[in-house]
Amino acid sequence: MLRGSLISNMGLIHMGPKEALNKLKWHSKFNLRDSKITITHRGAPKDIRIVDGKDILELGHSFMHVASPEGEVEIPYHRIIQIEVRGKIFWQKRG
Repeated sequence: MLRGSLISNMGLIHMGPKEALNKLKWHSKFNLRDSKITITHRGAPKDIRIVDGKDILELGHSFMHVASPEGEVEIPYHRIIQIEVRGKIFWQKRG
């Protein structure tokens, strides 16, 4: 299972990117729309793409469903490198 670190004022909490996104979606302190998700995207400059939280349509079992200029796309959670909220790192892939 993919793991990373959730950065909090309690220290590092280890969880996967799906759990981190669900925390942003469901916890009253956060808002998924305020996030920026850095993903591996082959063919993009430096093979990196930034997804705005407001473009996330659904958090599925293995993929997040995202609105893009190409239409709705499925992005597997294992491609997530980092999640930022209001300019601060919220979750980061280990390794």
